Amino acid sequence: MHMAMATKLRAISSFICNKCAGNLTPSPNYPPTPKQTRGESELAKALFSVTGMTDSTCAVPVEKTINGLPGIHEAVVDVLSNRAQVLYYPSLINEERIRETIEKVGFQATLIKDDTNERSTQVCKIRISGMTCTSCSSTIESALKAISGVQNAQVALATEKAEVHYNPKFVSYSQLLQVIEETGFEGTLISSGDNINKIELKVDGVDTDHSLNMIEKSLQVLPGVQEVEIYPELSKVSISYEPDMAGPRTFISVIESTGSGNFKATIYPREGEETGRQQEIKQYYKFFVWSLVFTIPVFLTSMVFMYIPGTKMVLDTKLVNMMTVGMMLRWELSTPVQFIIGRRFYIGAYKALSHGSANMDVLIALGTNSAYFYSVYSVLRAAYSKDFKGTDFFETSSMLISFILLGKYLEVLAKGKTSEAIAKLMDLAPETAVLLTLDDEGNVISEQEIDSRLVQKNDVIKIIPGAKVAADGYVLWGESHVNESMITGEAKAVAKMNGDKVIGGTVNENGVLRIKATRVGSDSALSQIVQLVESAQMAKAPVQKFTDRISKYFVPLVIMLSFSTWLAWFLAGRFHSYPKSWIPSSMSSFELALQFGISVMVIACPCALGLATPTAVMVGTGVGASQGVLIKGGQALESAHKVNCIIFDKTGTLTVGKPVVVDTQLLKNMELREFYVLIAAIEVNSEHPLAKAIVTYAKKFVEDKENPAWPAAQDFISITGNGVKAIVQNKEIIVGNKSLMLDQNIAIPAGAEDILAQAESMAQTGILVSIDREVAGVLAISDPLKPGAQEVISILKSMKIKSIVVTGDNWGTANAIAKEVGIETVIAEAKPEDKAKKVREFQMLEWPLVLAQTLLSKQLILFS
Repeated sequence: MHMAMATKLRAISSFICNKCAGNLTPSPNYPPTPKQTRGESELAKALFSVTGMTDSTCAVPVEKTINGLPGIHEAVVDVLSNRAQVLYYPSLINEERIRETIEKVGFQATLIKDDTNERSTQVCKIRISGMTCTSCSSTIESALKAISGVQNAQVALATEKAEVHYNPKFVSYSQLLQVIEETGFEGTLISSGDNINKIELKVDGVDTDHSLNMIEKSLQVLPGVQEVEIYPELSKVSISYEPDMAGPRTFISVIESTGSGNFKATIYPREGEETGRQQEIKQYYKFFVWSLVFTIPVFLTSMVFMYIPGTKMVLDTKLVNMMTVGMMLRWELSTPVQFIIGRRFYIGAYKALSHGSANMDVLIALGTNSAYFYSVYSVLRAAYSKDFKGTDFFETSSMLISFILLGKYLEVLAKGKTSEAIAKLMDLAPETAVLLTLDDEGNVISEQEIDSRLVQKNDVIKIIPGAKVAADGYVLWGESHVNESMITGEAKAVAKMNGDKVIGGTVNENGVLRIKATRVGSDSALSQIVQLVESAQMAKAPVQKFTDRISKYFVPLVIMLSFSTWLAWFLAGRFHSYPKSWIPSSMSSFELALQFGISVMVIACPCALGLATPTAVMVGTGVGASQGVLIKGGQALESAHKVNCIIFDKTGTLTVGKPVVVDTQLLKNMELREFYVLIAAIEVNSEHPLAKAIVTYAKKFVEDKENPAWPAAQDFISITGNGVKAIVQNKEIIVGNKSLMLDQNIAIPAGAEDILAQAESMAQTGILVSIDREVAGVLAISDPLKPGAQEVISILKSMKIKSIVVTGDNWGTANAIAKEVGIETVIAEAKPEDKAKKVREFQMLEWPLVLAQTLLSKQLILFS
């Protein structure tokens, strides 16, 4: 139950906020005044990526050491985004010395950019196919790091991706791809460079190289276009561009106007990686099924049928000398498994050995070939001998290949879960958007429905009720409530009016909005979330780094141990060091030793060693992301068992986040149905969340709950912050708080006052209802606890984990909820920035390890 509770937390890391802002949160002393510097023109800024920091206590020595260097004006370290921003004097110190200083403290540092060269480092992401174990990923990683100009390289086996930080002055991404291919693997460029949007267009009507050259040249001259790549066989054009200067609709227009209008350009279908993953799953499934077709008969003839009298006699029938029918059957059936179905292991082993490394394929090939070719030797010797009694191991090689293929099939299935989770995140974005064309006075000239991926910066988009917001931006016109729960985790709809910011992927509940797009493509909040999840999957947990270090020695060590095992058992058998009864009647001491040697070689394949951690991290972060929980990589997960304090927000975390009517007290002699019909008739005209809760509850008293017919309300008036009033069935109905009643000169009886006070003590909102200027009843509306919330807190107490509530609500409501759920420590009336500050205080002073859910961005931060 506590896991179910955790998965309902909606989360966005504050890293997103920082990254969307474009840099780290500046220090109060930045930018420096002329008095603070030796000359404003001398001061430079450098930004470093710092990996290995686990909590804010790590940031202190880094800041202190850097600030102690001569020529440093100020250093600020952000643990959440793993960044360090340094203001320095280039005449006294350079960025290389700063980087070396950070590494001397014990952390890995990479220069991202500096004032003298804004793009001194670019990030290149590459998809790599053909990796089978950590030995493969370590080989590629070492090869990339050895390239001059590469500052850092990470290769993730589970996601089959590489992230390379490199200096474009010294090396290009095409050279990186070439090195990967020379290592024996296939590399495909995903993206190159930071803050660059990429769009892929399908172009129909292109039939000559001249046409392709025309399109390429037409696109390259456009302002903001960084790179144009043409894929003739796919009729695809890939364009990298700066969103501030260009956009996809511009590219389509240019393409279609080139060549006398013979070309037609559209967004390239969303397939790519997901299609490749599905093909890989199908391929492994096919290989596994075919291996079973041959392996099961081999297993039956060697392990089952030999104990059935009738079939044993047939299988033992001699064909040539001592060679039997069973031997020939097993040889024929295991050969396709060994050389056709198992061909991929030979290819992988050859590639690895040709580049001076040994991977899992080498172990599999050695183990299965040892069993297969010894069995072939046994069969041939039996055919040429009249007294040889040997045993074949055809079932060993076939079953090993079948089991390994089953493992690979399950592995690619697990990998698919991550891409599914990220796909679900991307599905939050709408398929289409309504583009508005306005005149100089802001009047709408035309509307056009377009693919949401064609939205460009500064476009004006129309958002109708029930539709998803197509891009990050701000409201130009209109008022509405927007459900941002899928992004922020806040269950309560947020009121939006002119000038308010909106987030792409959120749902407009009522009212029509016109928004101006400010962040599109990879700059959008949704894309930043996806990038955060992918970065978390790329990051290696400490235990994974350890396995990567030993993997390069692991395979040779296993081969030595396997040979040593065979030799020890062979010599022991030759010198009769163990009883003869240990040797099966169908085996010799050599065969027994060979079996032990093969077992060591194959069982020790480093699959589990290298794949267990990254696969767990990959699937965990991916599935967590689909549930709204963002985790910053394996290091946080590995440290999670040390957490001893959890800070909960109230609304939407401990509570459902949706108001419901929990109690009704009538002060007038009337039926409850009549009472609620009158209230619903007026509240149905209001957009307030409390009004919706009342209408939803009132539907229980009518027959047609889907489309109830409420009485007409006349002279409807909404008093902001207080309530509503109208005439219903010739009766004046007023619904609102105590202040509204007093403003309307309506007397509040003592009984109603007591009910209101009781509701407040129970963290409920009291609503007064007046009929013909007389208080007729009191409603109590509450945000109820989530199912299982009390059980979660109880379990945490039993685990000696302290729970704290930090909320922006008043103390009365906060204490009531905390008491109901079983939490003793309460911090109420806290602003968003105060909540983040409290988390840091607890982390630094009392509890060094904190798992926090804050209201600022509904972030789930796993501090370690």
